Amino acid sequence: MKEMKKVAAAENFSAADAGKLSELGGYLLELGPEVKIPGKVFGGAAVGATGGEFSFQVFRPGQETGFLHTHKEHEELYFFLAGVGEFQVDGQVFPVAEGSVVRVAPAGKRSVRNNGREPLVMLCVQYRAATFTPADASDGIILPEPVRW
Repeated sequence: MKEMKKVAAAENFSAADAGKLSELGGYLLELGPEVKIPGKVFGGAAVGATGGEFSFQVFRPGQETGFLHTHKEHEELYFFLAGVGEFQVDGQVFPVAEGSVVRVAPAGKRSVRNNGREPLVMLCVQYRAATFTPADASDGIILPEPVRW
């Protein structure tokens, strides 16, 4: 089974590589004996993420998640990187395509499908809902030291 490759790591960072997005079909996520999701890989463990999770997934033409799901505490952001499809939340269906971003609250009943002719490629970022505060918006610090490559 295909796995994300660790690229580099040190005290304050880690990096991994999922490979070419066109080759995501080589992944198989097994959530149990009955649930196997082709073309999906979680990456949080590969980079040592501590505040959220992310996954890449590819849907071949005609493929869909095949189920609705919700979360107990996690909100999700879905970024569509290639292709066209449809997204469903709480029974409302709308189109998605390269460049689309969808946010779903934990209780939202969601599903995705590719109704196009090319692969639909998606990045999903999952994190605990209602944790970002106004103070977080100014958390970044621009340092006075020069960048050296």
